[in-house]
Amino acid sequence: MDSETNERRSGQDRRSGADRRKRSVYLPEEIQVQIEHEADRQKRTFSWILQQAWRIARPEIRKMPSINLHDESDDEPSEPSA
Repeated sequence: MDSETNERRSGQDRRSGADRRKRSVYLPEEIQVQIEHEADRQKRTFSWILQQAWRIARPEIRKMPSINLHDESDDEPSEPSA
């Protein structure tokens, strides 16, 4: 990405006012390059592409068996009790 693209994207991020939580995600280089190319093609951020991919893939991922022994009925994180 060039600096102009980075500046444009960071301006979009500031204007959206969305809750932002920084995370480190380790991806194989090939996948990272593919996401970057798609983000450039759509003139979207890397993060936006990743979020859309998650939203699309989540129903399929939820069908996969868990390797944990916890109760799978807890699909969503629980709310802290008052």
